[in-house]
Amino acid sequence: MSELRFDNRVAIVTGAGRGIGRSHALLLARKGARVVVADYGVGPDGKGTSSVPADDVAQEIRDFGGDAVACCASVADEGAATSIVETAIAAFGRLDIVVNNAGIHDPASFDALSIGQFRAMLDVHFFGALYVIRAAWPHFRAAGYGRIVNTVSEAMLGGVSGLTSYASAKGAVYGLTRNLATEGLAEGIRVNAVAPRAYTRLSADHCDNLSNLYGLSQEKMERVNASMPPELCAPAVAYLAHESCQLNGEVLQVGMGGVARLAFIATKGLRHASLTAESIAESIDTVLDIDDAKVPSTDDILSSLAAK
Repeated sequence: MSELRFDNRVAIVTGAGRGIGRSHALLLARKGARVVVADYGVGPDGKGTSSVPADDVAQEIRDFGGDAVACCASVADEGAATSIVETAIAAFGRLDIVVNNAGIHDPASFDALSIGQFRAMLDVHFFGALYVIRAAWPHFRAAGYGRIVNTVSEAMLGGVSGLTSYASAKGAVYGLTRNLATEGLAEGIRVNAVAPRAYTRLSADHCDNLSNLYGLSQEKMERVNASMPPELCAPAVAYLAHESCQLNGEVLQVGMGGVARLAFIATKGLRHASLTAESIAESIDTVLDIDDAKVPSTDDILSSLAAK
């Protein structure tokens, strides 16, 4: 297969100053994309700011012959997020790809988290993605083309304590991804997401929790962390951002040298005209049986309603 190139394409990557986002920006640039390296330079908890991370990555791209500009702006502020898109148009005259990767991490038990901490997670992860997409959307519609790659997390599926605020925000991004995929299709815009598995400064402070949860020794945890370099997540983002990709509304679990589809399923379940709590209790094994389950789509929902 020929190389997936991005010559003459312009991409925004948020949270591109370090970790996973840096890897996305570098790979897209090496494949020919002109890149806006957007990063506010905050700490894992969202505090502090610095233009250095974005500047450094943009310079790194230019040093190997790529084309990039830095933008130090907070995606959590609508005006600042809009300025990221304006930077792309001013520098390169167009916009083809948005990779929403910016994020923060502030784990704590549910009863210890303040409402403000929940809002901060939504501001960066959900509204941050929303603001950038809203600013990019008119440009995509005018061009009849666009690729959006959002970042979700397996945390939204549950199973790890201390992540209710983070997981809730990522769940909101998942809902945004799925519904935008429906609206954008007629406009030539495809919207997908990745759920990365990578060891970064955001995940480092949660390793003890994971180690305790799975009963892993420190040595074993270090081996696991070493198997999750951020750059292993970038190829899937490059694929989803490419013009040849026809996926829409999908989530790819990526990292550790692997890629897989991550999806919600609907089981065959129980159908009965006079359904009762008791009949559900008696047949709960049937309700939960995943044999013959399928990934529900909008078409399935509309067909079901039409059949009523």
